[in-house]
Amino acid sequence: MPRGQWEAAKACNLSATQTWTNIIIPQAIPPMIPALANYFIAMFKETPLLSAITVLELMNQAKSVANTYYRYIEPITLVGAFFLVISLFSVVLLRWLEHRYGKIER
Repeated sequence: MPRGQWEAAKACNLSATQTWTNIIIPQAIPPMIPALANYFIAMFKETPLLSAITVLELMNQAKSVANTYYRYIEPITLVGAFFLVISLFSVVLLRWLEHRYGKIER
C-alpha cells in the first residue's frame, strides 16, 4: 500500500487495528483473489495428500462395490463424477468471488 494510506489513517486518528481492518485489508484483498483462486484449484487437483487419502479411499470403495456386484464401470464413473462436480463447484464459486470482490482485468 502507498505510504499515503498510512499517513491518512494517522491524520484521521485511526489505531493500527482500525487502519488494517478499514483501509489496508479491503484494498489488498481484491487484487489477490485471482491468484488465490488459481492456487486453490491447482492445490485441489494436484495435491498428493488428496490423492493419498481421498482418491485411494474412494477407489477402494468403488472396487469393493464392483467386486461385490460385478459392475465395474458405474462405481468408477461415480468417483470421477464426484471429483468433477467438486472441481466445477470450486471454479464457479471462485469465479463468483472474483467477480464480486476482485478486479477483473481482461
